[in-house]
Formats: sequence, structure tokens, C-alpha cells
Amino acid sequence: MPVRRKDRTLLRDLGRHMAEIAAMPVQHETIRAWKTLNSLKPIRPMVMVGMSMDHIPWNEMEVDEELKLQAEDDFSRDIERKLRRTLYAWKHMRADMVVEPYLGLPKIIRGTEENLGISPREQRAVTDPERPVVGHYYFDQFQTEEDLGKIKPPEVALDAEATAKVAEMAAELFRGVLEVRVEGHCPRFTPWDRIVEWRGAQNTLMDLAMRPEFMHAIMSRTTQAFLSRLDQLEEQGLLGYGQGVIKNSGAYTDELPATGFDPEKPRTKDLWSTGMAQVFAAVSPAMHKEFELDYAVKWYERFGLVYYGCCEPLHDRIDLVSTIPHLRKISMSPYVDQERGAESIGPRFVFSRKPNPSILAGDSWDPEMVRTDLKNTMDICARYNCPLEFIIQDISTVRYQPQRLWEWVDIAMDLVRR
Repeated sequence: MPVRRKDRTLLRDLGRHMAEIAAMPVQHETIRAWKTLNSLKPIRPMVMVGMSMDHIPWNEMEVDEELKLQAEDDFSRDIERKLRRTLYAWKHMRADMVVEPYLGLPKIIRGTEENLGISPREQRAVTDPERPVVGHYYFDQFQTEEDLGKIKPPEVALDAEATAKVAEMAAELFRGVLEVRVEGHCPRFTPWDRIVEWRGAQNTLMDLAMRPEFMHAIMSRTTQAFLSRLDQLEEQGLLGYGQGVIKNSGAYTDELPATGFDPEKPRTKDLWSTGMAQVFAAVSPAMHKEFELDYAVKWYERFGLVYYGCCEPLHDRIDLVSTIPHLRKISMSPYVDQERGAESIGPRFVFSRKPNPSILAGDSWDPEMVRTDLKNTMDICARYNCPLEFIIQDISTVRYQPQRLWEWVDIAMDLVRR
């Protein structure tokens, strides 16, 4: 169905605005700064805001109807949402974001869903129906050896007709205004997130201690499924490349793609990858190695560069994490001992600091607390010569005061530019 004339005018105006921003010289300056950080020779610490629905409470961020969707059909509204959020972030919470001179649309690929044939069975706890962040109680679907058969390697295939249709519609819509690029899939390694969704955190942790062989069997089968999907994506030329962001962090680098790169058939070694094992916040370093890292190496050894970790505190196991092939960035969550982590990381990797987002969610807003918190991290990293970035994410609420996040960004940028 063709885009309505009113929607076409609206989207072209938004696209024109985005193209003007993308043409600014500051984009190249910011890319250069990311490249120096990612080569472990930083000009200064870098700052990013996680932009997805999981990381920003977009329902609380509206001001002056800047985010209000006006297009009518779903195709137009999806593009409008992406453009409006990019323009909003650039205006209010820019930090070190880069606006690319094109609109990226994903190829429509079957088999990239993360459930591997099993959908979670759960109950949800909702405190604010307008907020996407909810509580989950997962029911255990793995109790016997026979249940292992539920884990099925996906069958990956490009829906070429649907992808071409979307690309053609978008290209026609933005012709002469903004380039449209259809992008491949950039996979990540998150088997323990899936296992927790299939079993629940308590059952997962109990069986790591009480039924280790059973958990090895689940992890082995899950890893094989992840690798099967990766093989298919690579063989079919469906991987993405040229990533600007990895795990909410700037991914610009001169080290990728690898020699021999073919844009028609990207290889895993041309890409960044990322992964995590968040439930392992509750296990020992030895168990982390046995049940996660010894499997994860099969994934990460294939990629060009790696970002590892999320919310799990890794300060007490940097010696183990540092053995990950091609590792470049280590997540330092709100729950780490920063001093211990920085001492272990030193100049070898990027100290990817995740400040506690609860600072944005309190009954009152204290900018000086933000400044003190960020300055403390900078001082620690300076002592140990750690390349540093700040990534604010997992923001469940700003108490319907978006200016809190704007001000957090202003404070962070003021500090890192000094």
C-alpha cells in the first residue's frame, strides 16, 4: 500500500532534518573520538545513552509533542518513531551519539528470534501500564533429560520478497532526501538469558549447584543452537557490518572489517559481538568459567572485537574475563567494586561504566550526587590508566521528568570535556 501524501510529507521533513544533522562536521569528530577510545588511546572518556525501549522510558519523555506520532499506517509510524527518537535524543541528550547519513532498516530474516523454539511461560507484574519495564515470574520447562529436546536450532532464511518491498517503499519515500540502507543481523551470545526465561532464576541457580551435569547438557545444547544460527547467517550473507553501536556503546573502529571483507557476504570476523551472563552475578568466578566462559569462547573466537557483560558485577573475575578472545570492552555495572575492577583492567580494555540509573528515579533530583558519582569513577580510572566510557541505560523511570536525564547528560559531558 503506498504511503499517504500527508505521511510522505511528514516523513520527508523529518528525514531532511536528520540528513542536515548527519552532515555536520561534529559527526566526524565524534567518530574519531570513539575510534581513539576503542583503540585504547582515548582523547577523553566517552558518554552514551541507551536508546532502545528497554533502556529509556519513552512514555515519560514527551515534551511539546516532539515524540507524538502523526503518521497513519504501521510502516510509516515505525519509521516516524525511529526518526523522532533520533532527533529528540540529538536535541536533548546528545552525549557522544553519532547521527548517520542514512536510515537503516533491518533485513527481514526468519530464525533470528531468541527463543530457539521455546517461548517463556510466565506471569508478569505491572506497576505502570504505560511503562514497558515489568516484573517476570518464569515457570520451569526443563525438569528431565527428555526436556532437552525442546531446544531446537533455528532455520535461518531471508524473506527476500518482504525485505525488497520494504526497501523499495522506503527508498521511494526518501528519494533525494535521505539514503536508505537495508542491514543484516548482528547477533549476540546470551544463552543464560534464554535459560532463565525457560526455567526461572531460582531453578537455574539451584541446579547449577545440585544438578551440574544437567545444566551442562542444557548449556551445551543451547550453545550449539546459537552457533548453528550464526553459521547459517554467515553462510547466507545475512550478517550486518559497519556497526556504529555495540551494547549501547560507540563501536567505531579502524580495526574492522578484517582483510578480505566483502560487503555482499560479511564474516563474523568483520563484526563486533557482545554477550553476558547476568544470572551469574550470584555464582563464583570458578562456576562462571565452567558454565559460561568455557562455552562462550566458541562464539567469541570467531568475531573481530568483543564487548562483554551487562549488569553482572565482573570486578572479581577480570582475570577470567580477560581470556575472552578479541575482548576490547568490559561492562562495569552499578554493582561493581570500581577500584578493584579498574586495578585489574588497567590500560588493557575499556572500562565501560554503567552508572546506577536509580539516581534518576528518586523522589527528588540531586545533580550534585550525579557529579560526585561520575567524578569518582573518573578519578579511579585515572589512577589505573583505564580507558573509560559512561553508558547510562536500564532507566525504568525518570518520574515523568525527562529533564533529569537531559541534565545527567549535561553533567557527564561537562566533566569529560574538562
